Amino acid sequence: MGRLLGLEARGELSSGHVRLVAQALGRSERTVWRWLAAARAEGRLGRVPAARFTVSAEVRQLLALWGGNASRVHAELLERARKDPSQPPVPSLATLHRAIRRDLSAGERAGLRQGEKARRAHDVFAKRPPTHRNAVWEGDHKRVPVQVDVEGELVCPWVTWFIDCATKVIVGTAITPHAPSRDAVLAALRYAIDRRDPFGPTGGLPSAIRVDRGKEFLCQTVTSAMGAFAVAVIDLPAYTLHLKGTIEALNDAVEKMHFAALPRYTHRARLTGGRMADPEAPALTFASFVSGLLDWVQWWNSEHRPGTLAGQTPLEAWAADPTPVTDVPIEQLARFALEDDGRTRTLTSHGVRFRRRDYIADWMVGHTGTRVVVRHLPHHDDLIEVFDTAGRHLGSAYLAEAATRDQIRALKAARTAAARRLRADLKAAEKLRRDRFKAQTVPGAAVPLHTVTRSEAARELTESARSRRAARARPDLIPHSPAPGHWARPKTSAPPVQRQKERLGDEE
Repeated sequence: MGRLLGLEARGELSSGHVRLVAQALGRSERTVWRWLAAARAEGRLGRVPAARFTVSAEVRQLLALWGGNASRVHAELLERARKDPSQPPVPSLATLHRAIRRDLSAGERAGLRQGEKARRAHDVFAKRPPTHRNAVWEGDHKRVPVQVDVEGELVCPWVTWFIDCATKVIVGTAITPHAPSRDAVLAALRYAIDRRDPFGPTGGLPSAIRVDRGKEFLCQTVTSAMGAFAVAVIDLPAYTLHLKGTIEALNDAVEKMHFAALPRYTHRARLTGGRMADPEAPALTFASFVSGLLDWVQWWNSEHRPGTLAGQTPLEAWAADPTPVTDVPIEQLARFALEDDGRTRTLTSHGVRFRRRDYIADWMVGHTGTRVVVRHLPHHDDLIEVFDTAGRHLGSAYLAEAATRDQIRALKAARTAAARRLRADLKAAEKLRRDRFKAQTVPGAAVPLHTVTRSEAARELTESARSRRAARARPDLIPHSPAPGHWARPKTSAPPVQRQKERLGDEE
């Protein structure tokens, strides 16, 4: 209609224009002329708005009050109209239902029924652009919905882990039988940063870490620990799961792919009255649960192929990324996130004793009797760091009972090398201690090897006498007398400026 009114205002409107519009809209020419007359007279370009019921602010408040129940809202409106006849007429229940479906989106209806979480299920989120490995990590706690046996008590453990957003590789994991604290976060971070066995090959330093407002993640200890390496800890708003979607997807995946198959899974379908189908099912021990979860993490990294990685496993995606990895020197990492029990220990022939177990390393060879201090990662007692009493890092030590064949071989090689060095030193000392003589074929006195000849002896005596005279000389005792007049003296050259003046005088 707007187009036809514009043509009419310029005097260009014709029956042909009306005929084209009628054919395009599937209407008769008479109808189009009637629309044009109504637009000219009433100034409207569309249909006459029908009088219908719309959802007002009052209806929205009643829907929130009654949890989205339209029938209760309709009854409330009828009750108000009965008490106050001046109220507008109340529509039928069917009309109210139609108005709610028309005027409120699916997300609004879900939010009025079940709250913000249900409303967000209908939101649309954009994806972050692809990045490189170690660009951003995401970290989170997750309460495991599985009851495990911890010293005769059934508890639900917690897992704290970090995942690389670009390659989907889990870089660090820490498991606690209780609600996690800063030690769990520091343990997972140490696990993630360290690329040595048994933690690597993934890890290094990220550019940033995204976490939510968990007090353990944002405590001063964690912020300071990562700030020392210039790694920013990004504080996300509370309950914004979409802002750290990678770690939330991992939390959902581990529950569906691992926890759901374990005994005493608390989210399994229940019987009447909320009873478990098998309440007497034996619970896993905490050690078995930890071993199974770490095996699943290994499977996720090395065998699972997420759809966003184009058929690659997380480890393959990590290895294929050419981005350089920033490693932390062992000397700095040795002090990161480690706890100290405050005791001083002594290195013995069995290594260092810690928590009733022996720890050994090849660097300990030859250092028994040294007073040392032990620092360790919380809940990871397979590897400890040893320092002297002055705070100097001596090296790492591993559990003697769990030592690998290569570690035992390195320890034996260190002992062998120490014995070889001592044997060489002792042999060299014996050569210095005794004189050796030449072999003789005729009777006579023994002649030492390396006999000094007459010319060598005279040269050595002359140099010795010269050095003694030089040491006794005192040039300041008797001053030098003036040189005799008949002595030849070196001719001193005139300064350059004076020589130039003399040359000019000669030319004149």
